Formats: sequence, structure tokens, C-alpha cells
Amino acid sequence: MTNTLKTFLTLIAVIGLLAGCASKMTTEDAPVEATPEPTPEPMVVADPYEAIQNLATVFYFDFDQSILKAEARSALMIYAEVLKEAPKSIRLEGHADERGTREYNMALGERRANAVRDFLVLQGVDSSYIETVSYGEESPAAIGSGDGSWSQNRRVEIKL
Repeated sequence: MTNTLKTFLTLIAVIGLLAGCASKMTTEDAPVEATPEPTPEPMVVADPYEAIQNLATVFYFDFDQSILKAEARSALMIYAEVLKEAPKSIRLEGHADERGTREYNMALGERRANAVRDFLVLQGVDSSYIETVSYGEESPAAIGSGDGSWSQNRRVEIKL
């Protein structure tokens, strides 16, 4: 019984200490809420397409690939912002180099154009404003049979 009494008294002492340590917050001690800083007004641009005037309109691909490169994604992010702000119809023209059959190159040009379209749509651009066309190998940017010419022909061009 004495152990139970000691435990009970110890418990009461601990509760008393905790109650005594609790402090009441006064208005002077209350945390001060920071007033939110005013948000800057968005910059109004008379022509939203002014932001993309100096951006690349041609995006290049590796051999037999339809994967966007990092520099293409960076530029396309800016295109996406402008097209979301001021929707406008665009055409994405996919191209391939001369290697491969005509049918294969048409399909590859289409995959490349669709890769750009899909990226823009993922960024919030309305797909109804985007048209994709594949020219395959039929409309080369550079004539010749070498790496220099081929690399310039593996592309997607944006037409605003």
C-alpha cells in the first residue's frame, strides 16, 4: 500500500509541476503575423508573341529518334506560356533525313511533330490550336548525303 501511495503522490506532484510551468500567453507575447507583401502586377505586354520573336522555330532530333532535346524543351516552355496566354493556331512540321524508306520517314516526321505537340499540350496549350504535318524526307533543309546535311534535316519546324 505504501508503494501505491508513493506512486499516487508522485503523480500528483508531477501534474502540479506541469500545471505550474504552463504559462498564459498575453497579447504582448502573441506571435506577430507578417503582413503579406503586395504581389507585383503582372507585366502587360502589348504583343504576347513579342516574347518568342527571337526563339528558335526549328528543333532538331538525333538519328532515328523522336525524343525532344533539353534545349528544345526550354524554348517550348516559353512557346507554351505565350500560347496559353494568347491562343493562336500553329502548325508543327515534322521532317526526317533521306535515310530510310519514304514511308518510314513520313512516320518518323509524324512522331517528331507529335512529340512537340504532346509536350506543348502537357504544358497546358489547347490541342485544338495545334496542327501536325509530316513531310518525311521530302522537304530537306540541307541538300547532301552526310552527317552535316542529315542533322539539319531531322527537325520539327513551328509555323505561327
